[in-house]
Amino acid sequence: MSLTINHNMMAANTARNLTASYANLATSTRRLSSGLRINTAADDAAGLAVREIMRAEVKSLQQGIRNANDAISMIQTADGALGVIDEKLIRMKELAMQASTGTYSSDQRLIIDSEYQAMASEITRIANSTDFNGIHLLNGNLSGASSAHSGAGLEATGPMKVHFGTGNDSAEDYYYVSINGSTASSLGVGLGATGTSGKSISTQQLAQEALASLNNAIISKDKIRANLGAMQNRLQNTITNLSVQAENTQAAESSISDVDVATEMTEFTRQQILTQSAVAMLSQANGLGRLAMQLIGG
Repeated sequence: MSLTINHNMMAANTARNLTASYANLATSTRRLSSGLRINTAADDAAGLAVREIMRAEVKSLQQGIRNANDAISMIQTADGALGVIDEKLIRMKELAMQASTGTYSSDQRLIIDSEYQAMASEITRIANSTDFNGIHLLNGNLSGASSAHSGAGLEATGPMKVHFGTGNDSAEDYYYVSINGSTASSLGVGLGATGTSGKSISTQQLAQEALASLNNAIISKDKIRANLGAMQNRLQNTITNLSVQAENTQAAESSISDVDVATEMTEFTRQQILTQSAVAMLSQANGLGRLAMQLIGG
C-alpha cells in the first residue's frame, strides 16, 4: 500500500470497523440493561411481531382469570344468600307443621301465620336486595335460557355472560350463569304465591296444604344452589386451565423476547475488546501521515 497524503485508507478502514464494533457494543449494552433480546423492530422484525401477539394473549388470559374469579365471588354471594333463605324455608315448614295439628286454636294459628308471613317477607327482601357490584342476583333478572341473554344495551339482560377466553367462541370462551328468582312468590310461598297452597297457614287445612308447597320451594332453592355449585366448580377448573395456558404462552414469549444473559455477556465482552482494539489501531493509523511529512521534510 502506497504512503499517501490525500487519503488514509488504513484509518478509514479502522474507523469503519470501530463504528461496527461500537454499534454492536451499544446493542449488547441495551439488551443487558433491558433484559430483552428484542428492544426495537430492527433487532428482529419477525420475532417482534410474534412477541407482541403472545404478549396480548398472555394479558387476555390473565384478565380472563380475573373475570372467572369475579364470577366465582358472585356465585358465592348468591349461594350465601340462598343459605339464609334455606333457613327461612325450614322455619316456615316447621311453622306449617305446627299449625297442621288440631291442638291449636284459630287465634294461635293466626299468630303462627304472622311469623310465617314474616319469614316469607324476609325471603323476598333477601332475594331483592342481594347484589354483586350492583347486579341483582336472586330477583329473577338473571333467569332464563342462554338465548335470552342480550348485551346490546348499556345493561345486559337475561343470564349473565362470564367471558374469560381470548376470543368469542361459545364453546371455549364464556359461560352463561342463569339464576332463577328466589323471592317468596317465585318459590310459591307467602301471600304473593299463586294459588292457595303455601299462601297461608291460618287454618289447619291451609297449613297441611302448605307442606307440599314448602317441600317444592326447598327443592327449587336446592336446584338453584346445585347449579351454582356446579358452575363454580367449572369456573375453578377453567381458572386452572387458563393459568396453564398463560404460563406456557409466557414461557414461549420469553424464549423469543428475553436475552440470554450468559451469551450476551460473552458478546458484550467480545465487542468491548474489538472496540478498544479499533480505537488503539485508529490512533496508530492516524499517525501514518506524519511518516509522509517526514519524507517531505527530509
